[in-house]
Amino acid sequence: MGHAYPIREIARQAGLSEATVDRVLNNRPGVRASTVSNVRQAITDLDRQRSQLRLNGRTFLVDVVMQTPDRFSSAVKSALEAELPSLRPAVVRSRFDFREKGRPADLVKVLDDIRHRGSMGVVLKAPDVPEITDAVARLVQHGIPVVTLVTDLPLSQRVAYVGIDNRAAGSTAAYLVDRLLGDGPGDVLIALSRSVFRGEEEREIGFRATMRNRSPDRVLVEQTDTDGLDATVKESTLRTLQRNPAISSVYSIGGGNQAILEAFDAAGRRCQVFVGHDLDRDNLQLLHDERLTAVLHHDLRYDMRLACRIIMQAQGAIDGPIESVRSPIHIVTPYNLPTPPRS
Repeated sequence: MGHAYPIREIARQAGLSEATVDRVLNNRPGVRASTVSNVRQAITDLDRQRSQLRLNGRTFLVDVVMQTPDRFSSAVKSALEAELPSLRPAVVRSRFDFREKGRPADLVKVLDDIRHRGSMGVVLKAPDVPEITDAVARLVQHGIPVVTLVTDLPLSQRVAYVGIDNRAAGSTAAYLVDRLLGDGPGDVLIALSRSVFRGEEEREIGFRATMRNRSPDRVLVEQTDTDGLDATVKESTLRTLQRNPAISSVYSIGGGNQAILEAFDAAGRRCQVFVGHDLDRDNLQLLHDERLTAVLHHDLRYDMRLACRIIMQAQGAIDGPIESVRSPIHIVTPYNLPTPPRS
């Protein structure tokens, strides 16, 4: 029973005599199981309170850096700001650098600037390319931990990844599309924003593998390099539909779902099954209008709370091992939409 406290302190916390605590810690016989449990709980309480004392009054300045469409970055910002009160007694201040598209060099400059001016930690959504991996290494070497969000940089020195299991999400989408299409005809459009995002690549791998096992003759058509931006997505989808008249369903990995549906409308085509990701403002409306079949959702507030906690652990303010965490995947349809929070 490992601990870092004097027997007197444990005894005071547990409400037991020092002699009893000494017997428990040294595994001597003649002690009731409930007494052993009380001593264990006392040590746990002391651990937690020690962490709280280290947190009390501390300010953690966290940078959130993301390359993603505004609809998603806005959702992340709202989720973090909603979670800030739950992180007390620590005070978390956040700085944001969001961009919808750009070169890796632009993100490298942002990360290097953070390194120069200082930060307690970085929450990062970025392409998985060597330049970004090197910039992460420089941050970590300067004592600035990096947590990847939604899409991972597995070969980098990031301290942890927070988000869904993207390969499992892709497989889940394939299961839904396959069951809903049944034996009916139709090709499936796989829409990505950019393949350099590891999370999107993992979703595609999971989707293709599961569709191959379940419906090997089903044709899958890939569309990418749109950055998930509405104007580019609509234009690209129109071209894809013109070249592939058999497309009847969509698995949207990279977003821009309103634009995809506008392309189907412009082409005079019906989208039979449409599975997307994230309950952003566009997808909530599309689900309400029953234009999306289902959305694979994970709780961004949960993700942001974990990311901040991991940064506090990396800074030595909270005890416990630092681990990557896979968020639960929720399947949301027009019939189980979450209730909006009360104003």
